[in-house]
Amino acid sequence: MIEELKNIWTEGTEDERKILELAVQAIRQKRERNSSYVSGFLGLKGEFVDEAKQTYRFDVPLTVYMHNSGGAVHGGILATLIDSAMGSLINRSLSPAEYAVTTELKINYLRPGKGKRLRAEATFLHRGQTLVVMESTVYDERNKRVAHGTGTFIVLKK
Repeated sequence: MIEELKNIWTEGTEDERKILELAVQAIRQKRERNSSYVSGFLGLKGEFVDEAKQTYRFDVPLTVYMHNSGGAVHGGILATLIDSAMGSLINRSLSPAEYAVTTELKINYLRPGKGKRLRAEATFLHRGQTLVVMESTVYDERNKRVAHGTGTFIVLKK
């Protein structure tokens, strides 16, 4: 395995080297922040947009890992961004004794994700004791909607 990694690094394409760099980034982020490997591969670093902590945002650079064969962002990556933004918002709003997981996710793809960056923003639509309904939109660098989704999350005890 080590020899194969060395070979990819020295003789592989620029895209292949970028994928290796993303793998190292994912491992580092998992170790430092205990986040998921997917979060590390995507370079997810979020923030609250408002003081009331009702809107959460990810700004992500587009990488070769995210592209489909047509050069646009893969639909599964857009769904992951939407789900991750909503999941981050709900889980950051819960007590330490609780966590939430997705029970339903619906995505509308509106235009190809292209450019250098994407932004995903999530907000609450309904917040019950057990079920929480949220929405999230992904925008391109021109502030055009690329995808929109809604999700239902169930709040559980640890």
